[in-house]
Amino acid sequence: MKKKYLIEAIIFFSYLTFAMSWVGASTFMQDIMKQVGIHSLTQASSLSTAVTIAKIVGTAIAAAIVGKIGLRRAVFLAGLLVCFGICTPLVTNFSLLIASRFLMGLGGALMIVYFNPIVVSWFAPSERPVVNGLNNITFNLGAVLTMFLLQPAVSVLGSWGHVLTAISFASVLLTLLWLIFGQAGPVKADDVAVKDEHYPFSKGLRDPFTWKLATIYSGMLSFYIVMFTFYPAAGINETHTVLLSGLGGGIAGMVVASRVRDRMRLLRISGAFQVLFACLLSFSKNPTIVFLSAIMLGIFLILPLATVFTLGQDQPGMTWARVSVRFSIFWSVSYVIATAATTIFAWLVDIYRGDFHAAFAFICCVEGLFFLGSLMLKDGRPQGHLRLERVA
Repeated sequence: MKKKYLIEAIIFFSYLTFAMSWVGASTFMQDIMKQVGIHSLTQASSLSTAVTIAKIVGTAIAAAIVGKIGLRRAVFLAGLLVCFGICTPLVTNFSLLIASRFLMGLGGALMIVYFNPIVVSWFAPSERPVVNGLNNITFNLGAVLTMFLLQPAVSVLGSWGHVLTAISFASVLLTLLWLIFGQAGPVKADDVAVKDEHYPFSKGLRDPFTWKLATIYSGMLSFYIVMFTFYPAAGINETHTVLLSGLGGGIAGMVVASRVRDRMRLLRISGAFQVLFACLLSFSKNPTIVFLSAIMLGIFLILPLATVFTLGQDQPGMTWARVSVRFSIFWSVSYVIATAATTIFAWLVDIYRGDFHAAFAFICCVEGLFFLGSLMLKDGRPQGHLRLERVA
């Protein structure tokens, strides 16, 4: 097995176990509430809020951590923090539970940024669409596995606590594997000129491409989070259909991203279909239309993501330092916008006393950011090979 495939497998499964731990804790929320002695849903929701805040903070500081300790150690730190998920079935104090969930979320946030320098440093431009596609279905795959395997796992292992502990032990094992086998990436002789380049965070903030790319992704991410958080409460139960069809969209996206020539057209078509099927899912009263819309929405939400991330990595002059800083900003901005959109959605539902129509209209408009952002982007695909910077 080539080293790069082992490296990718370790970080892929590390993020997969993070997703399973996060979704699993949400599934067992009632049991966790009893364990720590809380009865308020507001307190319980703060567990998800802790992970969300951790993702904003983690993605914002990810590049700075790489600059200080190098990519190999940064990925190890991310994996180590994810292992704090093991505290969830063990602690009986609410404050300790919040702290452990925050640290776990911080690890997941760092890891999702580090996917990009790993891909850029180990894989050729022709290979990146497939690898990006794989990385972008990781969370969906973790959620699907949790959805179908959680109850059988409880039957085998005996309790929800044992299941979450087993998932965290898998995270510990993968972190140890990274400690043994993990590397920042190969460096060629012609990369020496850029290995010491310093790319400041302030310079990344002035890069318009990163903001446009974040605009695209934040629209999709906002709708995705709101749909899984609030749509079942509104009587729309097709979220699992969206999740499953999203896996198909992700697989198709790997193929499309590696073959499509006009990447901007792919993003614009996908963005337009996202808005269309989001509106149909939200407002249609016909069960058949709602079901078919859920299938198509899942496909078009995930299908263009391999292309989105490959676009970000394919910018001229891209180095490890630049890809780390730019995607650190990208993820942080996306999560800030998604958190604000989720808050406004809930506020609109409260204002209209449980009527979701205004909130649905709002989140469908936010979803339109994907299409709007695609109109602002231009394809900066370089003609030559990308240079890499060694930071570890």
